[in-house]
Amino acid sequence: MKHRLTQIVVAAAVMMGSLSVAQAADSDQAKIRTLLKTYEQALSASDVAGVVKLYTKDGVFMPQHSPSVVGIDAIEAAYEAVFKAIDLEVEFDIAEIALVTDDWAFARTNSAGTTTINVTGDKVAEANQELFVLQKTTGGDWKIARYSFSTTKAR
Repeated sequence: MKHRLTQIVVAAAVMMGSLSVAQAADSDQAKIRTLLKTYEQALSASDVAGVVKLYTKDGVFMPQHSPSVVGIDAIEAAYEAVFKAIDLEVEFDIAEIALVTDDWAFARTNSAGTTTINVTGDKVAEANQELFVLQKTTGGDWKIARYSFSTTKAR
């Protein structure tokens, strides 16, 4: 009987550990969803500081038709140039979030909305697919380590 009780206690401990792992994964997924929503809002507000704080210090921004932008200072300058040229009104649809390790994940999204060309005031329909590589900081926050996008709407 004592042996059976030990088996039950061990099984319960294993199950509780599994629940803890699952709960941590759910928490990470929720944090990543919040990060992506915050990024969406910062883009739509042309908020350079809001965007930059979402990147890691060694982050990489890979816009289509342009060279990669590496490091937080270069990322800040790139978004300043983007928001000087255009205003975005976009919404992200999260297609996939995958936790690869405890501190690395990726997210695949699609976005749609409107781009306003600031020089002319022209509004153009916007649609992209995006890939985010995300890194968890020592404080437990998720940040954008790599970000790339390409249009799904030919002009």
